[in-house]
Amino acid sequence: MSGLCKGDDFFKHMTGAALSFGVTGLFALYHGYLGLGLPSVWHKSVCVFYLLLMAIRGSIVQTEKDNKSRTEYQQNLYRHRTFIVSSVLLLALNVALMLPIALMVVMAAPVNIGLIPAIAMAAYTAYKITMASVHFCRQKKAGGNILAAELRTVNFIDALVSILTLQNTLIMVNQSGVGNREMFLLSAVSSTAIYALVIAITVHMLVRGSKQLRALSQADST
Repeated sequence: MSGLCKGDDFFKHMTGAALSFGVTGLFALYHGYLGLGLPSVWHKSVCVFYLLLMAIRGSIVQTEKDNKSRTEYQQNLYRHRTFIVSSVLLLALNVALMLPIALMVVMAAPVNIGLIPAIAMAAYTAYKITMASVHFCRQKKAGGNILAAELRTVNFIDALVSILTLQNTLIMVNQSGVGNREMFLLSAVSSTAIYALVIAITVHMLVRGSKQLRALSQADST
């Protein structure tokens, strides 16, 4: 049986993806509630980001779940279709990130948590980036499964955005005054660097996936 992984790795990967989907849904609800209640453009834009993340993860998990009862040819066919759709969503996700990042750069993102929740958020973010980095480095072991590679890429992007959000939250929670030049410079440089990394990772994944699609298409035609 082919899937995201094999044996226990398949179960662990699917369980982790389902858990991430649920956590992403909670974050989307949280930011959507604050976006409508405050109202806040920043929270609304972050809500859109998490909704797109949910759509990408959900489509991948559902495809692999359904693939358990399909032939190998059908599995590759549905993976290709899902990859194309999720790639469009991933590009939309990158565009959606521009607004919240711009607001964080000018330090216009609202902060609705205290220092203690921020520290807890830091611990969770550290765990997320560690696990995402480990899985991302193992991407070459995913075999020919294009969706496994995409899911790891999405998880890594999610972790990078969490770092960005956490950093700007801590800056705004602890800043001593409005318009602090050093804080503004730190926020601008780090936000730009992380967003550039997100774009680079996305482009790399799309180029690699496109090559894989062409190779498989040529194999099917022969």
